[in-house]
Amino acid sequence: MKNSIDYKYLTKRVTTITKEVSGFIKNNAGKLRQEDIEEKGLHDMVSYVDRGSEEMIKKALKELLPEAGFIAEESGNDLAARFNWIIDPLDGTTNFVHGVPLYSISIALQEAGEIVLGVVHEVNLDECFYAWKGGAAYCNGQEIKVSKTEKLDASLIATGFPYYDFTRMEPYLKVFDQLMRQSRGIRRLGSAAVDLAYVACGRFEVFYEYGLHPWDVAAGAFIVAQAGGKLSGFDGADDVIFGKDIIASNGIVHDEMLSIISKNFKTELNH
Repeated sequence: MKNSIDYKYLTKRVTTITKEVSGFIKNNAGKLRQEDIEEKGLHDMVSYVDRGSEEMIKKALKELLPEAGFIAEESGNDLAARFNWIIDPLDGTTNFVHGVPLYSISIALQEAGEIVLGVVHEVNLDECFYAWKGGAAYCNGQEIKVSKTEKLDASLIATGFPYYDFTRMEPYLKVFDQLMRQSRGIRRLGSAAVDLAYVACGRFEVFYEYGLHPWDVAAGAFIVAQAGGKLSGFDGADDVIFGKDIIASNGIVHDEMLSIISKNFKTELNH
C-alpha cells in the first residue's frame, strides 16, 4: 500500500464489513444455549458469536489493509509498525446473551499512534456511525453533530456500571448521586461504543465510565471528536484510548462534568 492513505475510502469499506458482520450477529440472536457461553473473567462473557464476528472482521480487514496489525478483544494483540486495527466484535455481549436488543460492532484504525477512522455499527437499529481523519461524522449517510445543550442540568447522561473493578465504587457512587440530582437523567445502555456514538449525534450530552479497554472506546471516541465533542480522562488528560477512564461530552458541559468527577475522585486521582 502506498504512503498516501484514502481514509474516506477505507472507512466506507469498513462500514460495508460491519454491515455484513451485523447480519451474522442478527442471525444468531436468540439462538445461544447456556453451553455456548463462557466466563472469561468475573461477569465477563464470550460466545461463539463474539469469536465468529471477530474472525470475519479480521479476515476482511486483512484483505483491505494487509500490512496492518490488530488490537482485538478476543484474540489479543498482533501489532504492526504503522497501522493497527482496534476491534470489539460485539460490544454489549451481556445484552446479547440476555436478549436485550442493544449491542454493536466497533472498529478503529490507528496510524502511528493516532486514530484515523472509526466505525460503530449498532446491530438492532442498523445504525452505522462513522468518521475519518479530515472529515465530519456521519450516521447512515447523514452528518451528525454533538448537542448544543449548555448546562448539565438540561443534559441526559450515559454511564457504564463497573462489573469487575470495584476499587473506585465509593467516588463513582458519589458522582452518580450528584448527577441524578443535577441532570435530566442517567442511562446505562450496556455498550460503551453506542454510548459514545449517541454523544456524537446529540442524543446524550455526556458519557463517562472507568475500567474500559481500547476496543471499547477507540472508534466511538474518534467519532465524538469529529462530531465536535470533547474528550478527556477523569484527570483531564488527553489519553482516553488507553487511559481506562473517559469523559466524552458535547464540549459545552465538559468543564462542569470534569469538575464533578475531579471533586469526587480527588483522593484517588492524586495517587
